[in-house]
Amino acid sequence: MFVDEVNIKVTAGSGGDGCTAFRREKYVELGGPFGGNGGRGSNIIFKVDEGLRTLVDLRYNKIIKGERGQNGEGKNKNGKGAKDIVIKVPPGTVVKDNDTNLLICDLKEHGEECIVAKGGRGGRGNTAFRTQSNPAPNFSERGEPGEERYLKVELKLLADVGLVGMPSVGKSTIISKISNSKPKIAAYHFTTLNPNLGVVKTKDGRSFTVADLPGLIEGASLGEGLGDKFLKHIERTRVIAHVIDMSGFEGRDPYDDYVKICKELKDFDEKLLKKESLIIANKMDMESSKENLKKFKEKVKDKEVFEVSALNNEGLDKVLIHIADLLDRIEVTPLEDEEDFEDYVLYKYKKEEPFEIEKDGDTYILKGKQIEKLFRMNKFNSDEAIMKFAKKLTKLGVDERLEQMGAKQGDIVKILDFEFEFRN
Repeated sequence: MFVDEVNIKVTAGSGGDGCTAFRREKYVELGGPFGGNGGRGSNIIFKVDEGLRTLVDLRYNKIIKGERGQNGEGKNKNGKGAKDIVIKVPPGTVVKDNDTNLLICDLKEHGEECIVAKGGRGGRGNTAFRTQSNPAPNFSERGEPGEERYLKVELKLLADVGLVGMPSVGKSTIISKISNSKPKIAAYHFTTLNPNLGVVKTKDGRSFTVADLPGLIEGASLGEGLGDKFLKHIERTRVIAHVIDMSGFEGRDPYDDYVKICKELKDFDEKLLKKESLIIANKMDMESSKENLKKFKEKVKDKEVFEVSALNNEGLDKVLIHIADLLDRIEVTPLEDEEDFEDYVLYKYKKEEPFEIEKDGDTYILKGKQIEKLFRMNKFNSDEAIMKFAKKLTKLGVDERLEQMGAKQGDIVKILDFEFEFRN
């Protein structure tokens, strides 16, 4: 089954909790804190496996959870970090954050890896909080929660050349003649339901990959036929080969077919029209083809047109040599523009406000990733731990903001599902 797009949820592992312990050995007075740190939670990693050709495994594994790190122990024993979760994906996998639609990674080379969700760090044991003013802290941290993300995972085929055209123009026949690919070929429309990928070797020893894409029809960029589902696979190609049925056997005009396909490419993404392209005039063994080709060339003068008969395997070698020459001089460009990537980096590291406060009746609701993380990592099992958390809120400016909003002693402050009384 060919699957080229899935939406999944990934949750990295949380860090292990730090330990609150004290050294209690005979003849050792005032042994002090002795609690170790928790281990790191597991990362969720996507890794390229060139043996894969589809995202079908992710289709049946839409929720991926990491493992929690081990808790710290007494005698300053640190917890063991959890093993990373590695998910294998095919070359050409693009991963985006579903909430922001920003690019996380574009995986192309075999063995290439990307951390799509980071595991939480382990909580610190009480040994880590020892200071000169507090030599025996009676508190430790919980582990940091693992990163949770909703991802859109797309496969965009890594092909040098994309064959595009109307249904039944001979694209599958061409790829079957020039490579070892064995696509389904039949005398009806939309025989090709999935992209076919083939490796081509020219007579002079050069090689490249070609993708035969399902037939496009008018309105494909808007979802008509199969076009919008597979047009994205053309984005990676360096050369677009328009396959035109020059015989007009089905009553279509070859020039109109070419204009319609160009329009669909433009409507999907204008960048596609800037790619190098050529025209393969197929079915030249038919009686009407010569006359139609003459009319076609009068209207299309800016593109190279190659006469072939894929059925009889005529003229294809010349096309392959020309494509190889084009590929030799075309640089491989990234899928995303550098400007888009820089915007992503700036967004990713943009400083965010640590909290925000909403008022609901007499209750003040405290929100924000930083505040919520502090809350989850704090152990409220000792007075010291409670005071430590309160001091952090004060340092962040929470008390001052609450006062500005009119909060008084005894008013309710809510963080997540927990409620506290405001005390200043």
